[in-house]
Amino acid sequence: MALKATIFKATLSIADMDRHYYADHHLTLARHPSETDERMMIRLLAFALNASDRLEFTRGLSTDDEPELWQKSLSDEIELWIELGLPEESRLRKACNRAREVVLYTYGGRAVPLWWNKHQSKLARFDNLTVIDLPKDATDALAGLADRGMNLQLTIQDGEVNIGNSNTLISVTPNRLHPGS
Repeated sequence: MALKATIFKATLSIADMDRHYYADHHLTLARHPSETDERMMIRLLAFALNASDRLEFTRGLSTDDEPELWQKSLSDEIELWIELGLPEESRLRKACNRAREVVLYTYGGRAVPLWWNKHQSKLARFDNLTVIDLPKDATDALAGLADRGMNLQLTIQDGEVNIGNSNTLISVTPNRLHPGS
């Protein structure tokens, strides 16, 4: 018998002062049996950092031809393609050819610099690609916020993210790898 996805409900109250975006989002996430709490919470963080009324989660881990999140235009063109992790260069090339903008959120601590050194020269040619690394200590702490019913408040200001619930506040400072700052 195959394992089924675990359903999580999340209410995100987002105050993004960098983009002047203020909204509440009520989301339902399906966590694949092979997905960790850390990865699921990074998906939520990626949503918050790019939040809009048309941004949506895709089938994610279960499909090869879709990102974790995307935003499509009214004419069904992909405006924003969001990836997580340390994908192969070929996957990012394909994404950059299909979408107007591609954002990759890397995580994993010591593995990220090794991955970046291997792929940096090939990825440098994509003007529509942004690569952002999330610090290991912050993503580990995010996993602790995972709950089947989450109410999270997010404040984004000067590139720093504060995310928390009624008991815990976590600060995340994303590090832009590409294009260089």
